[in-house]
Amino acid sequence: MYAGDALAVMRRLPAASFDLVETDPPYCGVKDDEWDNQWASPAYYLAWIGDLCAEWARLLRPNGSLYLFASPQMAARVECKVAETFHILNNIVWVKTDGKPNGGGLWSRASKDDLRSFFPRKEHIIFAEQYGADSYAAGKSGYQAQCDRARGFVFDPIRLYLRSEWERAGLKPEDANTACGTASMAGRHYFTQSQWCMPTREHYQAMQRYANRNGGDEFLRQDYEFLRQDYEFLRQDYEDLRQDYEDLRAEYESLRRPFTVTPKDQYTDCWTAFPTVAAYPGKHPCEKPAALMEHIIITSTLPGARVLDCFCGSGATGVACKRFGRDGVLVDNDRHWVEVARDRIARAEDRQLELPGMQRERRCSRSSAEQPRLF
Repeated sequence: MYAGDALAVMRRLPAASFDLVETDPPYCGVKDDEWDNQWASPAYYLAWIGDLCAEWARLLRPNGSLYLFASPQMAARVECKVAETFHILNNIVWVKTDGKPNGGGLWSRASKDDLRSFFPRKEHIIFAEQYGADSYAAGKSGYQAQCDRARGFVFDPIRLYLRSEWERAGLKPEDANTACGTASMAGRHYFTQSQWCMPTREHYQAMQRYANRNGGDEFLRQDYEFLRQDYEFLRQDYEDLRQDYEDLRAEYESLRRPFTVTPKDQYTDCWTAFPTVAAYPGKHPCEKPAALMEHIIITSTLPGARVLDCFCGSGATGVACKRFGRDGVLVDNDRHWVEVARDRIARAEDRQLELPGMQRERRCSRSSAEQPRLF
């Protein structure tokens, strides 16, 4: 936990040391507070966002993720500024609701005729990754080169067996399409090195029947049987070779940016399952639902990951990290909120804390036992 200016603190932190940046910076003129009106114009604000992005890019690992909250008024311009440094994956819309069709509280009290436009009931979350993230994973593990090797060498004994038997029967690759009843797949995938794949049992047996019924010289077919190996024996060879390939793929996946959602989660870019935090004494003016912060952390990190929130407010990110086994690093330049966050995290460590609304919101979040998978 750090008390101080976000940029100043981040510049002291080591490079490539975080798996996730999840943060909610000032919005620029949306709130009446001094901290949200410290820029002479939106251009100065966007330049400041650019400085933050430079530090986030330095601090994030190559397979890290960025989630940045932005107001409806500034979201488009903020996204363009972020895109100068990061690859934008989504502009997520968080629909603020308390369960009523048009929302309650401020929404219901607003003078509709005076608005002259639709009332904003959303907030944006810009989801981004480092440029070249997948290329890094592929290059670091040698994945692409090894995949080419797998196709061109690891599986070659099986491919050569199929091709040599087919040619010995006097058949051409395209004849396999007739045998299997496919337009072009069999001839292209069962014999060529660059696009090779293992025939299905049905296709292999169809090729056996076709080769021994129609293929080859009549004299040779009296003494030889084509495609003699039993499919199960061939499949076992394939499985043994495939294990080498899967070991390589697992190494690659461990280097990719973690991301997982289930059908029970908010898996589209429009989030409606996270009600706003109801008013209570001592509430932070920009406090985010605990379940929303948890959803981001579970979706985009693995257990043990390091998470940065450089505008931590009341500490919801830190509490979520404690609950789900992540290492949270929090920063805020308001010492009051630093102390509030520190106290909440300490109580979360002792399993004494329920953030406002957490019990209701927990239905929207996965359990700690349901850990992420990669895809």
